[in-house]
Amino acid sequence: MSLREVPDPDFLPNLDPRHVKIATPADFGTKQPATHPPRMLLLYGSLRERSYSRLLVEEAARLLRRFGAETRIFDPRGLPLPDATEADHPKVQELRELSLWSEGQVWCSPERHGNITGVFKSQLDWIPLSTGSVRPTQGRTLAVMQVCGGSQSFNAVNALRVLGRWMRMITIPNQSSVPKAFQEFDEAGRMKPSPYYDRVVDVMEELVKFTLLTRGHAASLTDRYSERRANAVAAHQVERLVDAATQTR
Repeated sequence: MSLREVPDPDFLPNLDPRHVKIATPADFGTKQPATHPPRMLLLYGSLRERSYSRLLVEEAARLLRRFGAETRIFDPRGLPLPDATEADHPKVQELRELSLWSEGQVWCSPERHGNITGVFKSQLDWIPLSTGSVRPTQGRTLAVMQVCGGSQSFNAVNALRVLGRWMRMITIPNQSSVPKAFQEFDEAGRMKPSPYYDRVVDVMEELVKFTLLTRGHAASLTDRYSERRANAVAAHQVERLVDAATQTR
């Protein structure tokens, strides 16, 4: 075998050992599992009366309920554009509270001009990466879906994956893209039997499994060396300021 040897494999001069934590199986196998149903928030990206992203989300919610989850679908009507008002707007507060409530999320957007819609992006832009010490999305699972007006595309789900990573979520491997969505739903708004429907079933089943697997360990999975080190530096600076203030009295 032609393997490269790492020079000085144990020499890490830039690593602060005080803030290094070695993960062990015990970190992920001793917690008491949660017994309540997985809590799922579903977001869609169109305000049309017959919104196919909404219809697909509703179908996903039915499947999630069948797989044992509790679901809530946020209605984006009335949500102001980001920065058009303050964050205390009732719709903004509702969205943020739902994100905090959730343990997993489903994002579904139409593809418009090769990307997600403004309606969908506005919802994400109102959810902060952090509020004080609280992170409304970090450690939550995520499933992404899109509906297409024409042939099948993956631009929207790819964009949603980037956003999910940016918002520190655990995005599951599977995804759904429904081409010619206007052909895939009946007059009552129910999705017709097809391989596309079967894929949605697969995605929701996988989301529930990943949520059950990770929800009790979100804190451990998102515990980072860089943040532990930064918090220690900040705490040390506070201590120095307190000591200086005490000495000047």
